[in-house]
This record gives sequence, structure tokens and C-alpha cells, in this order.
Amino acid sequence: MLPRWVTWSVALAALLAMLPLACVARARYAHTSKPRIHIIQDMDNQPRFKAQQANPLFADGRAMRRAVEGTIARGTLRDDEHLYAGLVLGEWAAAPPMPVDAALLERGRERFEIFCAPCHGLDGYGKGIVSRRADRLQEGTWVPPLSFHDAAVRARPDGHLFNTITHGIRTMPAYGRQVPAADRWAIVSYLRALQKSQAAPLADVPSERRSELR
Repeated sequence: MLPRWVTWSVALAALLAMLPLACVARARYAHTSKPRIHIIQDMDNQPRFKAQQANPLFADGRAMRRAVEGTIARGTLRDDEHLYAGLVLGEWAAAPPMPVDAALLERGRERFEIFCAPCHGLDGYGKGIVSRRADRLQEGTWVPPLSFHDAAVRARPDGHLFNTITHGIRTMPAYGRQVPAADRWAIVSYLRALQKSQAAPLADVPSERRSELR
């Protein structure tokens, strides 16, 4: 039989061996506002200067450096008002800033079906899957989206529609961050084609194809 002190020593050693594992488990699952303990610091903690602090490394003694001449902040080089704001000489643009061709319309259709159709529907009448479900729930808070074929919407300039997509309007959220400017114009162009498809006069149909109409 082992001496008592040997038994206690082994038990104590076993308990001490479990302490690192217990600390790791606690650090993994505990919530704290303090930074975690880093054994290997990498670049987490390094010397740095605070705002307005002196730095003897530079001749002017300042830690805060001036921006290089000609530097433009990210996202601010948007001096083309037509492309980025939908404006021409301070008025809503009547047309997109790029040629409207089949490729632009196809891109607009694809983006429209992703971002617009869930509420406005594939046909643009405001009966998308989100709108239909909200109507069924009858919670009293849903504002039905406008139909793109209403006379008021049809009369809005392209720049106005572009601005609506960019910044949102009433209960419609803004999509300026999700959809690049060129794609917003593609959506506007496809929307115009969609409107025309529902209100095109017979004169717009080539004479050789009018017999195909029902």
C-alpha cells in the first residue's frame, strides 16, 4: 500500500494538471468586455500613437500625417451626377447615362428579379411573393408596394426612379449599398421595358408580326 503522502501528491498533481484545461474552457465560453489572453501576441498589441500625439520620427514632430496631395477618400469620387445621382443640370435625368441595349436590359432583368420582384412581382404589379404573404398574414402593418404600371409611376423620369432605388421611398428601403450604380440604371431600363410591355400600342408591333397577337 502506498504511503498517504504519495496518494495525496498524485491527487494534487492531477488537480493541478486540470487547471489549464479549466481556464481554457472558461475563456472559451465566458462573456467579458476585456480582451482575451494572448500567449502569442502577433499584431494584436503593438506600439501606437494616439491622436495629436508627438512623434520624433518625423521632422515636424507630429504623429498624425497629412493626406498625400490628390488623395481621394474611398467612395467619394462620384462627380458624375448623371451616373450617381440621376441628375442632369439639377433636374431628374430623362434617360440612363449609358446606351440601352439588349445586354443592359438582360442585366436589369436579372437584378430586378433578385431585388425588386419579391415585393413588386415579376410583372411589376406589386403582387410579389413577399406582398402576397403579408396580405395573408393580415397584421395591419404592411403597406402594399406600388404597381409600376400606375400612371403616376410611369410619368416619373428615369432619374427619379434611379433615386428611389438608391435611397428608398416611404416604406421601401434603400438599395444603394447592395446594388451598384450601373446595375440600378439597368433595373430602371428593364422597368421601362416592362412598363412598355403592358401598355404598348399596336403601332409599336412590326406589321409582319401583328398576326401573332391574340
